[in-house]
Amino acid sequence: MAVSPKMTNFAENIPKHHYNPKTMDNNHPYPAADGKTPALSLSKNLLVSELQKPMAEFTKADIIGYIVKNDIQMVNFMYPGGDGRLKTLSFVINSLDYLDTILTCGERVDGSSLFSFIQAGSSDLYVLPRFRTAFVDPFASIPTVTMLCSFFDKDGQPLESSPEHTLHKAAEAFRQVTGMDFEAMGELEFYVISDDEQVFPAEDQRGYHESAPFAKGGEFRARCMHYIAQTGGQIKYGHSEVGNFVLEGKNYEQNEIEFLPVPVEQAADQLMLAKWIIRSLAYEEGYDVTFAPKITTGKAGSGLHIHMRMMKEGRNQMLADGMLSENARRMIAGMMDLAPAITAFGNKNPTSYFRLVPHQEAPTNVCWGDRNRSVLVRVPLGWAANADMCRTANPLEREGTSHSALNKQTVEMRSPDGSADLYQLLAGLCVACRHGFEMDNALEVAERTYVNVNIHAAENADRLKTLAQLPDSCVASADALEQQRKVFEQYGVFSPSMINGIIRELRAFDDQTLRKNIENYPEEIQKLVNQHFHCG
Repeated sequence: MAVSPKMTNFAENIPKHHYNPKTMDNNHPYPAADGKTPALSLSKNLLVSELQKPMAEFTKADIIGYIVKNDIQMVNFMYPGGDGRLKTLSFVINSLDYLDTILTCGERVDGSSLFSFIQAGSSDLYVLPRFRTAFVDPFASIPTVTMLCSFFDKDGQPLESSPEHTLHKAAEAFRQVTGMDFEAMGELEFYVISDDEQVFPAEDQRGYHESAPFAKGGEFRARCMHYIAQTGGQIKYGHSEVGNFVLEGKNYEQNEIEFLPVPVEQAADQLMLAKWIIRSLAYEEGYDVTFAPKITTGKAGSGLHIHMRMMKEGRNQMLADGMLSENARRMIAGMMDLAPAITAFGNKNPTSYFRLVPHQEAPTNVCWGDRNRSVLVRVPLGWAANADMCRTANPLEREGTSHSALNKQTVEMRSPDGSADLYQLLAGLCVACRHGFEMDNALEVAERTYVNVNIHAAENADRLKTLAQLPDSCVASADALEQQRKVFEQYGVFSPSMINGIIRELRAFDDQTLRKNIENYPEEIQKLVNQHFHCG
């Protein structure tokens, strides 16, 4: 694959470490040569690097100052629509007064064209930029600063049913009930589709962490990661994933970009921008990409696993004495109780339920376990062992110089996929985890749903029978949400109109028996896949 002209020297700029600027001082062992704060200088977001402050601290004056100093010609507002994709409104900067006006007052948009729950007779909404999301658009030929926006109603109040405000309410309710902050990050899986080269072919369904030349998409993935970092995305790593196959002369190669845990509202924003970046760069480079949950039978589907943790005063609350904490088990119990309804946010079209089938890595039963990929909620390795692995691998390092890993522990929800509405999904998970703290029997539920075996192995059939199952269709998912909606509407997090809209959209697929009806008809499955190829 040819290297994009914009990215000729991109490898020189990829950050090698992730530090918290709040914890750094002038005595840090890795000082920046120009005297700037190392963590801020390493940021690929150009505003962070120049302003020398984290994105969370950006002000209107910062944005205007950067635009004037760097001869920025345009401003873009971006915001999610009801289809889960980002929409764009573009402004030419013709005066300082106009710039100040749009940043302060925002602009009107037609809400009925964006969301199904808004009627045409009262459709006007305001969109106001969130300064903390500002970045220089990596695709714009005209210098452009882009920001994500929030929706407001005719009275100037946050729109109750808007995606970003629903998530904000969920995060606030979690904080009020638990006294902790909810953080999350996603594992974004997707297929890159190109002409089949038939050189150095990868072994079918054996692409996990494969390197070039057997994996062909590494350069494209790296450019995506670099651009995502420019928008402020906090990336953990990227790699080639399991899935690879050839279909009708096209090479399908699965990739994954995984993020670092951040406050849950930021987690949704960075996933939205990441999907936009990946699609936009694919279009520039002549590839196609899909986040669809299933492409063809017998091949790996793409999930959107969500990792979560609870933080208090900067410390992870997931572990206690090297073991999963009681709070973490309450959090898991909430997800066990509300798991069927969560599919209404995270599995939004019929192809989702061709991925959630038995005997695959995607879960079908409501259970959790340690390091177990057959469960719904997995507790991954969390660097809890009291061992200096860095020094073992590198004898020249001094004892005790390795970074503390106590904040790394998360739990992972494995059912969602690329069809998810990201704000609804993360809000739903936030509600579920809060719900665990309000359940009198939370610890009993956690104990009852814990499994430490491959639940699909024949010898575990009796244990499997004791576990609830996830919905097997959009209609079943809607029914589950209908039954459990009161928990999601509590504290005003999900508005009744939003819940009604989700249920209505899911039931419209009328897919109660679809999986069974067409599972042996590849052509029918392919028609369904094509219909939802660019979902989410």
